[in-house]
Amino acid sequence: MARVAFIGLGNMGGGMAANLAKKGHDVRAFDLNADALAKAKAAGCLPVATAAEAIEGAEAVVTMLPAGTHVESVYTDAVFGRAQPSAILIDCSTIDVATARRVAETAAAKGLAAVDAPVSGGIGAANAGTLTFMVGGAEDAFARAQPFLADMGKAVIHAGASGAGQAAKMANNMLLGATMIATCEAFRLAERLGLDAQTFFDISSVSSGQSWSMTSYCPVPGVGPDTPADHDYQGGFAAALMLKDLRLAMQAAEEAGATTPLGRHATDLYEAFVADGKGGTDFSGIIRTL
Repeated sequence: MARVAFIGLGNMGGGMAANLAKKGHDVRAFDLNADALAKAKAAGCLPVATAAEAIEGAEAVVTMLPAGTHVESVYTDAVFGRAQPSAILIDCSTIDVATARRVAETAAAKGLAAVDAPVSGGIGAANAGTLTFMVGGAEDAFARAQPFLADMGKAVIHAGASGAGQAAKMANNMLLGATMIATCEAFRLAERLGLDAQTFFDISSVSSGQSWSMTSYCPVPGVGPDTPADHDYQGGFAAALMLKDLRLAMQAAEEAGATTPLGRHATDLYEAFVADGKGGTDFSGIIRTL
C-alpha cells in the first residue's frame, strides 16, 4: 500500500479519500473545512494542517477541488517543489480543458507525471467506491494512476492525452443535462395526456426513449429505483454543479467551434433554475419548473 496525499474533502472527495483508506493506503488528508477533516479522520485518514504537509513523501497526490483556479493554485503553491519525482499527480476535479493541459505541461517540465481524471457517478458512487474515471494523460502516467483510481471506482478509462478526461466529462454531462430535461418533459407530457407515470416508465424504460435519466435516475417520485426525487430532490448531484459542468461544456464548444444548440438550451434552463434559488436542489428537480 502507498502513502497518498488527498487534497479537497468535499461531498465527493471525502468519500473518495475514505475508500483509499479502506483499501489500506496511508492517506494524508487536507481541507480548509474542519468538519471535513474530522470526517476524514473518522474514516481512517490522517488529517494534516496544510496541503504541503500532505504532499511530503506521498507516492500519489489526489486533488478534488471546485475549479481550475483552485487546482492551479494548489499545484503552484504546494505540489510543485514538494512532490517527489516518483509521485503520480491525479486531479479528479472537473475543470476546463485548457487549465488541465497547462497543469500537466508544467508538471512534465518539472519531471512529474500528471493526469486529469474527472469522475461520473455522484456522491453515492463516491461513498460506495463505484465511480467512473475518465482519464487524460500519457500512457505511462495512466498506468501509474490506474491502481489508485481503481481503489475508488468501478471503471477507469483512458480517454487520451492530457485534457481528454475533462473533454469526456464535459461532453458526457452536457448529454446528461439535456436528457434529464427531455425526460422531465416527457413525464409531464404523459401526465397531461392522462397517462400514469408508472405506466409511462414501464413502457419507456424498455422502449426507444430509454436513457440513464429514465431508468437509473428517474425524476418522478415513487417511480423506478430510489433516487433524489424520492427524497424531495435532496442529495445526488446539485443543480449548481450541473450548471458548472454545462458552462464548461459551452466554453469548450465555443473554443472548438462546435455547434451545441441543445447543450446551450439546457444551460439556459439550468441557469434560470439556479438563479431561482434552486442551486442546492438535485438537478432532476428541474421537473418542478415544467
